[in-house]
Amino acid sequence: MEILAKILIGAIAALHLYFLYFEMFAWETIGKKTFKSLPAELFPKTKGLAANQGLYNGFLVAGLVWSLLIEDQKWSFYVAVFFLSCVLVAGIFGALTASKKIFWVQGLPALIALVLLHLH
Repeated sequence: MEILAKILIGAIAALHLYFLYFEMFAWETIGKKTFKSLPAELFPKTKGLAANQGLYNGFLVAGLVWSLLIEDQKWSFYVAVFFLSCVLVAGIFGALTASKKIFWVQGLPALIALVLLHLH
């Protein structure tokens, strides 16, 4: 279970690294393709807001990667639980306020990783 949890944590970190990239550096290209329901003229106006969101995703990536690098098992567990909980809360909030899909893409993997960590 521990190896599976670490693989999932790495995958979640990679997903959020992708979010960081497209929100900070490709908002007007990938953002438009991802959020097709938004009008195209909105993307240049919201570039700064998207970059801010991308920065926060970077903090999640840093915390999740950090949890994988900590040698002390207890602290690795605590740090992973904290950052996965942050991802889960963001996924739930996004599902409630923006799109239900956000829970399935972001929240559910974090929830599964949390369950795997606690089964270890």
